[in-house]
Amino acid sequence: MKRYLLSVSVALAVALAASGGALAAGPTPSLIPSFVPQPGAWLEALRQFPLNPKPSHKPKAPQPPAAQQQTPTPDVRVTTLSIYEHKAHHWILAAQGCAAGKRQENGVVVLDFGKPAFERHEYGTILFSGRFAGNHRITRAMLAYAHGYVSCLPQESTASIELARGTSNYHPAVPSAYSAGTRWARETNALGRELDQRGWSEHVEAAAADDAEPAWDPEFTKTGQFFHGFRAAVHGHTLYDYGSLDGGVGAVWSARQAWYVAGGLRHTKALPEIYSPAMAQEWAELARIARGRYHKPVHFAGVMTQGTSGCDCGLRQSAAHRVLSKALQSEGLDGSVPAGGTNIAG
Repeated sequence: MKRYLLSVSVALAVALAASGGALAAGPTPSLIPSFVPQPGAWLEALRQFPLNPKPSHKPKAPQPPAAQQQTPTPDVRVTTLSIYEHKAHHWILAAQGCAAGKRQENGVVVLDFGKPAFERHEYGTILFSGRFAGNHRITRAMLAYAHGYVSCLPQESTASIELARGTSNYHPAVPSAYSAGTRWARETNALGRELDQRGWSEHVEAAAADDAEPAWDPEFTKTGQFFHGFRAAVHGHTLYDYGSLDGGVGAVWSARQAWYVAGGLRHTKALPEIYSPAMAQEWAELARIARGRYHKPVHFAGVMTQGTSGCDCGLRQSAAHRVLSKALQSEGLDGSVPAGGTNIAG
């Protein structure tokens, strides 16, 4: 791992210059791999998550023994920064992980590597730069992120993340969506083993994620196959659906299809895009139907947003939580949503 340990300040500066991206500039539900990079928006997004939070001037209280620590330290951030990845270079992701460690991010971090693809007899993705990255390379890059995160956490920090390898159901260019899901799961398992072997699993847990959106697969064929393949091969790791519902239940996908990828299938949870009150209401409707028809809940793991002060891209985290909670209550459900979530940029 020594080759990853470049000066963090230099690595991050180069990473920002090399992998600059854009937040969505309009009301579209999410970004797709063909958007044009806008480094200014990316830099503005990172400014919302300062690398060096100002230390408290109050003296630190004595730390209780590890066995008695039930909650994270006060400086832990419950809103993480997720990233649309343009490159899978180790040193870039190591710098990203280090920045997250310094911020003491706590929760789900999605590293979105783009849509599923197949090149040179290997499954992988098309990155947001338009280039192919194989699954093994993605895993090594994620391991570099984890190393950066653990190395840069303040001493005695209780922060931890679920590091999710993200993809989407946007026109997968693969021979078999089922095989793509199976291999996505196997690489998630492999990352989990590496984290255990290096002693990093206390602070980083392996997970997967899929930006599953009905409009990209109206027949639900490839989406269903990918999720089936993942379930067949995964060893206990969570697959997060961080997509949308595109008009709500029945507009494109049926209630069963939408619920299937958001908690109906074993090892799945919802990390829904809540960019507007309308999107919150769609998810609340699905939660009501799932509870009444299937007698099981939609497993929310927080919310995903993409708003920053420099981009009118929808609700911020606090507002997204509030509108989803109110929408759930309006459907006669418990309005509690797990604290935190993630804001995606790139």
